[in-house]
Amino acid sequence: MPVSTTMTIRVSLELKKKLDRIASATSRSRSFLAGEAVAAYVDRELEIIDGIKRGMADAEAGRLVPHEEAMAEIFDVIRKAETGKGDKV
Repeated sequence: MPVSTTMTIRVSLELKKKLDRIASATSRSRSFLAGEAVAAYVDRELEIIDGIKRGMADAEAGRLVPHEEAMAEIFDVIRKAETGKGDKV
């Protein structure tokens, strides 16, 4: 069984009421839902932070694409999508 701990947080009355609605509709406790929300937030933020760090390391190592080249590629993808000539995924 995973180890867990208890935290106390303050939320607005409006947020608590919304959480109550979700808890009631899903037959889950507020605590469970809050834990799930915090876990999703933490995972997402850590992915962003890790991505920024990778990007900074790439920049320091000179692994960059010039802005004009990147924008040309983006506009080419958009043009192909708009004309229906892009690769289907």
